[in-house]
Amino acid sequence: MVKPDFKWIPLTLILALLAACSSQEKQPAQQDKVQEVGVQIIQPQSLEIQQTLAGRTTAYLTSDVRPQVGGIINKRLFNEGDDVKAGQALYQLDASLYQAAFNSAKGDLAKAEAALVSAQPKAQHYRNLLKIEAVSKQDAADAESSLKEYQAAVTSAQAALDTAKINLQYTTIRAPISGRIATSTYTPGALVTAEQTTALTTIQQLNPIYVDITLSSAELLALRKQMDQGQLQAINKIPVNIILEDGSTYDQQGQLQFIGSTVATDTGNVKLRALVPNPKYLLLPGMYVKAQLPMAINHQAILIPQTVVTRNHKGEPVVKLVNSQNQVEEKIIQTSETKGNQWVVTSGLKAGDRLIIDGASTVSSGSRVKITAQKNTVTSDVTTNSVTKGQ
Repeated sequence: MVKPDFKWIPLTLILALLAACSSQEKQPAQQDKVQEVGVQIIQPQSLEIQQTLAGRTTAYLTSDVRPQVGGIINKRLFNEGDDVKAGQALYQLDASLYQAAFNSAKGDLAKAEAALVSAQPKAQHYRNLLKIEAVSKQDAADAESSLKEYQAAVTSAQAALDTAKINLQYTTIRAPISGRIATSTYTPGALVTAEQTTALTTIQQLNPIYVDITLSSAELLALRKQMDQGQLQAINKIPVNIILEDGSTYDQQGQLQFIGSTVATDTGNVKLRALVPNPKYLLLPGMYVKAQLPMAINHQAILIPQTVVTRNHKGEPVVKLVNSQNQVEEKIIQTSETKGNQWVVTSGLKAGDRLIIDGASTVSSGSRVKITAQKNTVTSDVTTNSVTKGQ
């Protein structure tokens, strides 16, 4: 029998066999290697649902100043742009005709009162004569009728005097409300008429000031449905923070007064109105502002870091979880708003889920992992933990 001659086996073949054996020995070790990850335990928390909405400022009170009697303007008694008080004199009309009418009415009243004084004894005399049947009933009735006519004349004269006095007082045109007065559209020497269409000037009360806010009816409907279903809790007194046109926050906090009950047919929006202190008159009517207001509280909000959310091949947002077998699984989620650098998750996660927040990019679905760091969600107070919509 011929013995095999191993000395002719190629060196390369021997090296290949040795490499294969080494690979088979290392493969189980690689398969048994477990990736380390850090997780966050999902825990619902209370969260304000905060809206940022467009708004415009409106004067708290507005009054157009018009004359209630006609005449020539003698004087303008205010400086344009000043703050005026209710009842303050603004214009003085020529009062000569009204003073004459007042004096005439005063004389008519005196004449009527004198006639009444003369008629009263006569009427009383006829009453006494009638008791002893010394005068006919007709004569006594005529005396009583004359007395009543004189009494009516006095009443009429008094009313005429009151009217003349009021008209005389109207020649001094006064501020109907307190506020800041605008420019005057009439100058001294101009003729004005009672209740004319064009106002002499306008007064606006600016402290406090209204902010009229618009909210789409669809957003309002969604909020109310969530409240009805118990998903959100309504807030009774809603504070309002104002963002100015330069992006700065106004230093006075307002209060929501009401939510409108009708929808504008041209825009589909509902009107909200806030009342805001304005002691320095920084806010002027017609300014565009943004209003931040908490509309409700979600006591079961789930927040996760934005960095852990990726997209699958369908473009759906997904996160990676560690299941009960310490294996990685991908979960499709739905998000709504943001709070800082976090997403608010509306579906896909529940309390107790272990969300991979460290090492997610190095593991794949189905692989076994080892949890090295665990973070619990910190529940914040609702007054400081809010989410902004509509920016």
